[in-house]
Amino acid sequence: MRREGTPPRARTGRVRRVLGLTAAAVAVAVTTSGCSVDEVLRFGWPVGVTPEAAQMRTLWTGAAVAALVVGVLVWGATAWAVAFHRKKAGASDLPRQFQYNLPLELVLTVIPLVIVAVLFYFTVVVQNVVDREPTGNELEINITGFQWNWEFTYPQTPAPNGLPASVVGTTSSVPILVLPTDRPIRFTQESKDVIHSFWVPEFLFKRDVFPYPEENDQKNTWVIDRIERTGAFVGRCAEFCGAYHSMMNFEVRALPPNLFDQFLGLRQQVNPQTGQPYTTNEALGALNCGELCSPRSISTYVYNPDPTAQQAFR
Repeated sequence: MRREGTPPRARTGRVRRVLGLTAAAVAVAVTTSGCSVDEVLRFGWPVGVTPEAAQMRTLWTGAAVAALVVGVLVWGATAWAVAFHRKKAGASDLPRQFQYNLPLELVLTVIPLVIVAVLFYFTVVVQNVVDREPTGNELEINITGFQWNWEFTYPQTPAPNGLPASVVGTTSSVPILVLPTDRPIRFTQESKDVIHSFWVPEFLFKRDVFPYPEENDQKNTWVIDRIERTGAFVGRCAEFCGAYHSMMNFEVRALPPNLFDQFLGLRQQVNPQTGQPYTTNEALGALNCGELCSPRSISTYVYNPDPTAQQAFR
């Protein structure tokens, strides 16, 4: 004799309707939000401008999709149990027990191990790319963080005073780190006081900037294969470093290789109008190539320490 309750066919139809409504709701949410497939798969990440950023974004997308799949399965199983296997009124017998089902326990053990192993493998692959050693053919850039600004130095480019060309941020000027596109770049970083963090959102990673990196056993040199497009990209300190931490914005200005070479050439010359070596701002202005060569930052602006200013960084 069949037990009293909802017929199996009716249950199946109800499940199909619920799944159909859920799929339709997801589809409507995606299509009406105005987001492209690429934007949806980035899960809020900005568009990267380096090959390393693309690999990290792909890793993030894969991990997020895997987590969502597992989540849907868990939520679905939970909803199924709540909806169709709750205790019936007047029922006294226990539902079927599975605690000694060896095949099921093996499946529930092996599947998580496989998921973790796959994620670990792809994480190591991307990490090895991001943390690889320099080959020696890169443009060298030294990064120095201090409370509360940045200094960027080109050790391979001597200025007329015999010192390496550099740019230092001040309370009235955002430091602009001018870099070339389509060229490998090596960064060496150090802090003069507390821990800072070098962060360009379009690079899709952050690098802690330690004082005394050798004593702190920090690998303070890293490379990127290239910047893939021109533009101005805001940079920030991502480590709370004191009262004026929020004023430690800088700008990465990516120029085409020919313009960048002209920029470095000017940094090695004396500005005839001032009688002093060209600064970064003066050299950019002398290139006269439109907004890309603006002598002032265009992705951020100087922080006003006046607490009544109520300004917000963009």
